[in-house]
Amino acid sequence: MAYSITSLNELTAQFEKLPGIGKKTAQRLAFYVITAPEEYATRFASALTTARSKVHLCSVCQSLTDSALCGVCDDPLRDKSIICVVSDPKDVLAFERTREYKGVYHVLHGVISPLDGVGPEKLKIRELLARLSDGGVKEVIMATDPTVEGEATASYISRFIKPMGIKITRLAYGVPVGGDLEYADEVTLKRALDGRNEI
Repeated sequence: MAYSITSLNELTAQFEKLPGIGKKTAQRLAFYVITAPEEYATRFASALTTARSKVHLCSVCQSLTDSALCGVCDDPLRDKSIICVVSDPKDVLAFERTREYKGVYHVLHGVISPLDGVGPEKLKIRELLARLSDGGVKEVIMATDPTVEGEATASYISRFIKPMGIKITRLAYGVPVGGDLEYADEVTLKRALDGRNEI
């Protein structure tokens, strides 16, 4: 019978479920946590359970927060008349790293993808349209990934926004087609923001 430690195998299996983590890396992480000082393991477990229980969606932009509102929506210096629509909370962090964008965000939590069973009703589109109905928004920047699904999602949402008389722009080229926003560097994102076009 092969040598096996059930608890360690379970921990390895859980690490392996994380995106981008293969079997060997998962095993290395599991061994690290097990052999680290007990204080570290306790803090690690506590941080994980605390984040899981306290982090929720911002009631305004649908991004992640552990307060009533996220830091962007709660900031009185942000320009609430410009909304940058992104597909994922990680995209908000990517834009914030540029320190150039002064508007607010709206997170869709995905893109329309019929092959994956994701229709418009599964995204936070209704919440976006509700935000736009009060008349205070002048521009919506469609910043979904430049993929077929991202473009289709931007196009779909734009059809609902145009009749409201709100300016709709799309990120300019500079972000590679087929790429993910979270992996774009700050300069590329800044150029994409600066060169956005009306659609």
